[in-house]
Amino acid sequence: MTYTQILFSGNGPIGVITLNNPGKINALSQTMIAELSDALERAAGDESLRVLILRAAGAHFCAGHDLSEMVGRGMRESAEIFDRCSRMMLKLHEIPQPVIAQVQGIATAAGCQLAAWCDLVVAEEGARFATPGVKIGLFCTTPMTALTRAIGRKAAMEMLLTGRYYSATEAQAIGLVNRVVPLERLELETESMAAQIAEASRLVLAIGKQGFYAQVDQPDEKALQFAKHTIALNLQAEDAQAGIRAFIDKKKPVWKNR
Repeated sequence: MTYTQILFSGNGPIGVITLNNPGKINALSQTMIAELSDALERAAGDESLRVLILRAAGAHFCAGHDLSEMVGRGMRESAEIFDRCSRMMLKLHEIPQPVIAQVQGIATAAGCQLAAWCDLVVAEEGARFATPGVKIGLFCTTPMTALTRAIGRKAAMEMLLTGRYYSATEAQAIGLVNRVVPLERLELETESMAAQIAEASRLVLAIGKQGFYAQVDQPDEKALQFAKHTIALNLQAEDAQAGIRAFIDKKKPVWKNR
């Protein structure tokens, strides 16, 4: 596959996937999701790679789904969008290499989910995290599955219900972020963490990672099965469509509660 919205490179035992559509705040378009899935599969099959870094070009990590692709979709199309994204997200846990998210700027909605599904997160001091779907009529039920596994229930519920931005230090306090560093040290700190992990055996890292998730809560697939259906159904609501259109048009939505 030829990549147009991501970059994929390897440097010895450390692989790097870069979200590369900064003009759209690295929104998760269907193209980007397909490319990420392919890159993760390639990484999984590369026995020279022990660790992956997931980073982004430009000022921000990821603004979530490309909402322009969601307006006017029927239930089947909506379900397919979230199914493809869910399968890509699951690969972050399924591949043998630990994945470190390197976050600058904003990580919102599915962008926050993307960071949360990664095994580790290093963020710069100005980074902000949010699940603001509730504000545009589309509750972040798929990001919810990642949050409830990464942080405590009360913290996740507050993040989901308020839709507010969390600073990097707040995100670290609730367990969403591992390390917070100055922007000028972000790349170096992430690479240092990756290099430290890469010192271990690829096999042992794979066993440890898979074993960790096998014993944490219930299987991810069951939760995502429910969440992807719920969010696709939510997208059929008038308020969801109106809220998304208002967001795109930079207007205040008018809720009809249906």
